[in-house]
Amino acid sequence: MRAGMIAAVVAASLVAGSSAAQSGGTLESFVTRANRIPLNATAMLRPDAHRLKGEAERAFNAVGREIRDARAANRTPPACPPENINLNPRQLLDYLNGIPQARRQRMTVTDGIRSWMASRYPCAG
Repeated sequence: MRAGMIAAVVAASLVAGSSAAQSGGTLESFVTRANRIPLNATAMLRPDAHRLKGEAERAFNAVGREIRDARAANRTPPACPPENINLNPRQLLDYLNGIPQARRQRMTVTDGIRSWMASRYPCAG
């Protein structure tokens, strides 16, 4: 799972950048800034994209901890991803953009990543 999370964080870092996300910004703020960053190989040269890398990494790590903690406590985790996650940054951004704006304004980036993971990797039964 750890290798998958690292791969997901690297891919998610291409999605966008946000200094506001470091101060507890909303998913709406994250998505707004993400939409301004091109999804190409030079995106990580942008300071905004680099700053968001930290926020995306924290969000994926938080959801990963939730999953591990739930499994350790014999509870159903919020998502059941495989060990290695294949993340397409455009698909992730499309998913996050698909969340209604009013809802994104009340969500954190971690909430958005949790929602994406639950939709992509639901737990059986």
